[in-house]
Amino acid sequence: MKIIVISLSLTLICSGIGFSNEKINIFDFKNHDLKKFKSHSIKKKTTYVLKTDKNGEKYLRAEAEGQASGLGREIKINLTKTPYLNITWKVVKGLPGIKENTKKGHDFAARVSVIKEVGSLPWQKKAMNYVFSSNKKIGSHWTGPYRKQIIDYVASSLIDQKLNNWVTVKINVKQHFEKYLNLDVSEIDGVAIMTDTDNSKKKAIAFYKNIYFSN
Repeated sequence: MKIIVISLSLTLICSGIGFSNEKINIFDFKNHDLKKFKSHSIKKKTTYVLKTDKNGEKYLRAEAEGQASGLGREIKINLTKTPYLNITWKVVKGLPGIKENTKKGHDFAARVSVIKEVGSLPWQKKAMNYVFSSNKKIGSHWTGPYRKQIIDYVASSLIDQKLNNWVTVKINVKQHFEKYLNLDVSEIDGVAIMTDTDNSKKKAIAFYKNIYFSN
């Protein structure tokens, strides 16, 4: 699956967000209409629907079957102050048997992409893709098969964790950009989520909630 290329206008959508805070919400779905997020479609649109659990907490349900589209936010995050990305997600239906590090199998039931602009042109971006893999162990990583400026990193895995369970991960994004992309970055420019199966044509279902940066 090709990287979501969000055309970032670099408009600072951080008014009201103080970088001195310890927690910066990216996707919590509590007070957001999905239309407020940027949508980028590569092949047909993944179905994203806001849901409410039995405790009254909002989450996002994503379903793809031969589809590939994502939801993104243009947002600048100071990684010096809040370097950790926190993700809570659940895979209900995964994608066993595909080779996720190849073009033919580059699909994920769930992923969160952190994007850094390194030039003025739309394709001049580097990104860390944090994925919920169906076939690779946690900590596995590889250069994206479509672009060398992208790293896929397995943050959660159905090899190590059970299907249909909420999982929360905390990842040092600043360290990862330096370690895997050789980029000492103090600020990122956007975050996107995506469930896609346009290469494998299989069906995947995942839930997302509580995606934020912290120190």
